[in-house]
Order: sequence, then structure tokens, then C-alpha cells
Amino acid sequence: MTAPFLKGPSDPTVQPVPASVVDKVDAADTTLSNPKRAVVALGSNLGNRLETLQGAVDALEDTPGVRVKAVSPVYETEPWGVDPGSQPSYFNAVVVLKTTLPPSSLLERAHAVEEAFHRVRDERWGPRTLDVDIVSYADVVSDDPRLTLPHPRAHERAFVLAPWHDLDPEAQLPGRGPVAGLLDAVTREGVTPRADLELRLPE
Repeated sequence: MTAPFLKGPSDPTVQPVPASVVDKVDAADTTLSNPKRAVVALGSNLGNRLETLQGAVDALEDTPGVRVKAVSPVYETEPWGVDPGSQPSYFNAVVVLKTTLPPSSLLERAHAVEEAFHRVRDERWGPRTLDVDIVSYADVVSDDPRLTLPHPRAHERAFVLAPWHDLDPEAQLPGRGPVAGLLDAVTREGVTPRADLELRLPE
């Protein structure tokens, strides 16, 4: 990221959140009455990857009706689905949220955060400044093509499962079972913990 991430009214990620959603959640923002638990995966392989991931965490925390409850360790991951060495490696992390936003509004916010960090969707498996993917939302299982829940490929991706397991060894992926068992069934090759890097939990 070449410029500091701006907060407050000038935050470019706030724009796509509908005013009706903001009005609805503002009253509940201090207590997050009846919140749902969501798991979100973050990834970046362009620019200042760690700074971008931290900016994404902070932007999620700044969203009305969202509270970041936990942030995983950082992993470095070889790019998925492309020839070795053709792209920079990714930094990946997982965050656990409590939110009063419905899944569709959380998805809009995820896309807005990506766009704020200049995410470009030119090609599948292409390099990107930022990925913000909803892995799971409460116990919802849905095949809605706009937002399939849980994420249809999360169960086979160590770069999602490993940091999530670090956060919550007892975690369950809805419809798939324990994250620990899913992680045991996939290869961790090319997925390396980076103990020298750390994301801050927003205060």
C-alpha cells in the first residue's frame, strides 16, 4: 500500500454500505445485540502485504455492526493454481468477527475493502493486492451463487485452515466438520507460518 489508509468519513470503503444497513446497525453497534460469528480469510501478494492485511483488519473493525474478535498468525503461501515462481508469494491470515450485518451486507463490505486497496479482478488466480473472503457465517449453509456458504473451497485450502485452527482448535466448518480433521487431510506444502510477522487486534 503506497498511501496511508484513511479512516472516518473519507474512508472509501464506507460508500458501498447501504444507508439503510448503517441506520439499522448503528443502534446495536455498542452492544452488537444478537451478533453472528463470521470467519473471514485475508490474502495479499502485491505491494506491502503485511500493511495491506493490517489495513483490511482495521477496515473491518471500522464497519458499523462488525467487531473483530480474533486475528490469526500470518502464513506465507505459494500462489494457488499458477506455475511456480510466476507470482509473488501470499501473506494469509484469518479473522473472526462478531457481526449484526446479514451475509449479503458483509459481502458488500468485503468487496468494498478489497476495492479500497485497489483489488483488480482481471484473471482467475491472478495476483491481487487483497482478497477478503467470507469463509463461514454462523451455521449457514447456502448454495447462493453470489455468496456460497461456507466458502466452497475452504475445506481444501491449508492457507485458510491452518491459521483458523491456530485461532480456534475446536472450530467447525459448517457442513464439513472439524477444521482440525480437514487440515489433517490436506497438504501444508507451500504454506509456512511466519512467526516474525504479526497482525494487531484493533483496540
